[in-house]
Amino acid sequence: MERPQESPKEVFDSMADGWYNFRHYTIFPDELTGLAERWEKGKLLNIGCGHGSDFLPFKDKFDLYGIDISDAFLENCRKFQEKHGFTAELKQGDMRSIPYPDGYFDDLIAIACLHHLQGNEEQSKALNEFKRILKPGGELFLTVWNKGQSRFRWGEKEVYVPWNGKDGVSERYYYLFTYTEIRKLVQKAGFEIISVEPESRYNSKIKQFSRNICVLCRKPDN
Repeated sequence: MERPQESPKEVFDSMADGWYNFRHYTIFPDELTGLAERWEKGKLLNIGCGHGSDFLPFKDKFDLYGIDISDAFLENCRKFQEKHGFTAELKQGDMRSIPYPDGYFDDLIAIACLHHLQGNEEQSKALNEFKRILKPGGELFLTVWNKGQSRFRWGEKEVYVPWNGKDGVSERYYYLFTYTEIRKLVQKAGFEIISVEPESRYNSKIKQFSRNICVLCRKPDN
């Protein structure tokens, strides 16, 4: 597969303003509200935080932190915080090398970001980082795109999805997971699986065809 000339950072920088208007609020409100109730409080890192919509269910009781590869998305996240009345510490960074010390966070969310890394080796680097910065017993919630969804079911596992922005078309890389594959990858990183399910708005009994795979897992106590 031929790769576009733009780097991932360039792609997401070019998307930032359009995305802020296109998807202003989280598409996982039920999942995140449930996690806020489950976790109650603590230091929460939003990995690949984008413009910050996934922070909202946590804004009243958590100490909030966010990282993203895109400076433009982070600038919009500051605007989103001001609009919605909360504050998060934001840093530009790569999920494979997170700029925080070991065991710093109580819990993590990583919404729709792991699938932008190319191949299991790079994805494992990120998962190992997630585990490193979590406290023992801390939990991670992540979502990835499912290979079994109708749009991609009969195609390749690695795809580029175009985004039509004001400066032209950008190509976003996606690695499409199966339920079995993401489960094994998370376990290989040393996490204990709590659940691997479709998004709550998916209403079919055949979970293998969902658009998203939602994983909740836990760092062991020792």
